[in-house]
Amino acid sequence: MNSKLPTITKSLAMYERAKKLMHPITQTLAKGPGQFTFGVSPIYIERAKGSKIWDVDGNEYLDYCMGIGPISLGYAYDKVDNAIKEQLEKGITFSLMHRLELEVAEKLHEIIPNAESIRISKQGADVCSAAVRIARAFTKRSTVAVCGYHGWHDWYIGTTTRDAGIPQQIKDLTVSIKYNDIESVRAAMTADLACVILEPIVFEEPKHNFLQELAEICKANGTLLIFDEMWTGFRLALGGAQEYFNVKPDLAVYSKACANGMPVAFLTGRDDVMSLFETDVFYFTTFGGEALSLAATLATIDEMQSKNVPQYLATQGQKIKDGFNALLEKHQMQDYISIGGYPCRSIVNFSEKAGDGLVLKTYLQQEMIKRGILWSSFHNMCFSHSDADVQFTLDAYNDIFPTFKTLIESKIVESALQGAVLEPVFRKLKF
Repeated sequence: MNSKLPTITKSLAMYERAKKLMHPITQTLAKGPGQFTFGVSPIYIERAKGSKIWDVDGNEYLDYCMGIGPISLGYAYDKVDNAIKEQLEKGITFSLMHRLELEVAEKLHEIIPNAESIRISKQGADVCSAAVRIARAFTKRSTVAVCGYHGWHDWYIGTTTRDAGIPQQIKDLTVSIKYNDIESVRAAMTADLACVILEPIVFEEPKHNFLQELAEICKANGTLLIFDEMWTGFRLALGGAQEYFNVKPDLAVYSKACANGMPVAFLTGRDDVMSLFETDVFYFTTFGGEALSLAATLATIDEMQSKNVPQYLATQGQKIKDGFNALLEKHQMQDYISIGGYPCRSIVNFSEKAGDGLVLKTYLQQEMIKRGILWSSFHNMCFSHSDADVQFTLDAYNDIFPTFKTLIESKIVESALQGAVLEPVFRKLKF
């Protein structure tokens, strides 16, 4: 196991070129240099296969970011890539609807509990906005309640600290609720509340039947419930959190894991609500029926069904969690570090007693990168994460923890950093 920083000369040179043309240089906030310690981490990737990626300098890493979510089976997964290649020979985008649009809709109807009707698109933010728009049309109400992260569109991002360019009138139509706080839900239930959109889980587990009670309160108020299943769909269960927790929302949105990296997104929901798209609500896109992504979707879901991928993710992820907790006990670090979340997507947390969370995260990321692991506090599991990968990861933690503990207890972690401290992600909510 290596303990030296990788050479990232080509990455840094490309970064300097990009700064002249792009503001910021990244198309996805979570992939940018601010989230991977500058001067230590690779910046540009060349290729990937399975659970591994290679940067432009030729360094190999075991990856736990998984494209920030979309890679559910593994990079360059043969069955999915072959389906894409087969469709590529027949065409990509056409002048009429393609049969794959229907076949994907039928598959989603089969596996997603609330999928009486399906719309197909390309981006998670787009289907979130489509869900909000049709909820407003159906209820004839204007206000939206949010809980979680729902993309870049005005109705949501106006609630965050990066709200420049959003008119105040739009900001005033969105309120926030707190997860696992049913009283905050009750407080939001006005006569003008069109919908509640939330991530059914992020890392915290629902308590006291929170999701079930949320659904009941929404129904009683005539408010539509929307599950943002970008992370939970096809990972927690094939049908997402609504299947896992047996709570059927009025509408749900999916993306990320369902096509193993290809850009596709889905809105599913009640037929009486979704039928408004026929004539009353406009939501159409040129690339919604793009066939390569749809072919990838069918291949990905078929593999997930036939090999019970959600169970595999849970099994491998639990090995990470159990092993991590055992190492915390071994090194007596329980007061400083913990691991939370569901096995398919766990997160490493730092206590206030340990010190500045961004400094601690930067150090641990630095040391994991030295040992050939691309890490950003998460373990986003994919079907290609093997037992050997899990052991390699736990061995890295075991190697790092003794020095890490000494640095924490001596309050000198920052002095051990060899790159820039990570930047905070913008505050998701202002209130």
